[in-house]
Amino acid sequence: MTRVAAVGDLHAGPDSVGTIRSRFEDLPQRADVLLLAGDLTRRGTEEEGRIVAGELRDLGVPVAAVLGNHDHHSGQEDRIREHLEAAGVRVLEREGLVLDIDGTRLGVAGTKGFGGGFAGASASAFGEDQMKAFIGHTETLAAGLEEALTNLRADVRIALLHYAPVDATLAGERLEIFPFLGSYLLAEAIDRAGADLVIHGHAHRGKEKGVTAGGITVRNVAETVIRHAYKVYRVGDGVRPGPEAEAARLAE
Repeated sequence: MTRVAAVGDLHAGPDSVGTIRSRFEDLPQRADVLLLAGDLTRRGTEEEGRIVAGELRDLGVPVAAVLGNHDHHSGQEDRIREHLEAAGVRVLEREGLVLDIDGTRLGVAGTKGFGGGFAGASASAFGEDQMKAFIGHTETLAAGLEEALTNLRADVRIALLHYAPVDATLAGERLEIFPFLGSYLLAEAIDRAGADLVIHGHAHRGKEKGVTAGGITVRNVAETVIRHAYKVYRVGDGVRPGPEAEAARLAE
């Protein structure tokens, strides 16, 4: 059994120095790995990237992340990634990572993902070039995620996203913005490739729990949803992530 800690939407800014790191002080005692589901910064500036990287350095467990829409806002996502990886945080974009956790090969495939909507209320790559580009971006990232998941040689496989693959974890958000919070194309890619757990963020007013059409567990770990510094999910050895997940409280 592997203990996977996860949280998204840290939204680090200039006032975050010294405030994020304290939330993970007990991480090595509670979890074997930390997954970050995007929006690590507020406006995607290099300085914010430097700050959050400093807060996440040397946490005592392997850390993997995807970037989110906030991290892309200022066009400095490459520099943010450089700072994070220099601090030991592996950033994934249509890439996979395999970790040996006490003899268990844990595979993580990640992508930011993108929008487009869900079954019965989704956009398609038809009409104007702008619409084709919008959906085309989602299709590209979903295909890349599927390939990364398929290529993982691991005992346990996790899909790490920012945007949501199912609408169940968006409940509480306004229906009008569902197409901008995720896409069913991501879930279809995950179901085809197979996974044991899906982690995402982005939907601040959503719900924690969902499932793909293929029966794969989905968890929205946006900090405002889980209301803790992180949640811990147990995976592997036939354990399905469920209500037994541990929560580590936010530092006062």
